[in-house]
Amino acid sequence: MGASGAGGIGVVGMLAVLAFGYFFGIDISPVVQGIDGGGQGQPRELTERDRQYGEFLSVVLADTEEVWQRVLPEQANTQYRDPTLVLFSGAVQSACGGATAAMGPFYCPGDQKLYLDTDFFDHMAQRMGAGGEFAAAYVVAHEVGHHVQNLIGVLPQVTRMRQQASSSDSNYLSVLTELQADCFAGIWARQASDQFGTITQQDLRDAQNAARAVGDDQLQASAGRTPMPDSFTHGSSEQREEWLMRGFNSGQVAECNTFKEAGL
Repeated sequence: MGASGAGGIGVVGMLAVLAFGYFFGIDISPVVQGIDGGGQGQPRELTERDRQYGEFLSVVLADTEEVWQRVLPEQANTQYRDPTLVLFSGAVQSACGGATAAMGPFYCPGDQKLYLDTDFFDHMAQRMGAGGEFAAAYVVAHEVGHHVQNLIGVLPQVTRMRQQASSSDSNYLSVLTELQADCFAGIWARQASDQFGTITQQDLRDAQNAARAVGDDQLQASAGRTPMPDSFTHGSSEQREEWLMRGFNSGQVAECNTFKEAGL
């Protein structure tokens, strides 16, 4: 069952065939490969813990919508359209193709949906050392950041550029895209803190820890590999935390132009 309607939540437990898709997400495949004996993608029943995650994530999504509905018209002269959140277990089929849990959370511009595996947050806490509710909130805000990129025209432009680029250049463009999404997540955290007053210093530390945990160098090292910068598609731990905090400290979309800073 897929979700429908802005901000809706659906739960998908089907086995999907991995197809070509242009995803923007948190690639945890270096860590999860070989774990669980190949059981990734098997359907299972929705648990009470899944429902609790769904309730929490829906609140976070609602907060991002309230912030971006105000910020995007003010700062980017663009109306914000709410994305849809889809929770799934193991594997999922999206408008971008199929994906397994090894993809981690991702955003598909083709259907403007955020896809979150319900096991990811336990995995992030237990295997990646990034627990806490606000670590999960950072993940949602990062994927919403990709949605913002789609609305302002960044994703279509990056897609065209990557299609004409070499493998290493394509990876670099992907890194710039991911770091900008981190920066946009920081903007949400700053604006939510100012608007709702509910974000604590510990929340911010949890988000910083999560950003470090999903750096390409950290994921590759955790998988027993030597970090290879040319293969990075999401950015190093240091870069991800830096851009998250740049968004938080400025609260401004204009300060998140990773492409301009890279001379593009």
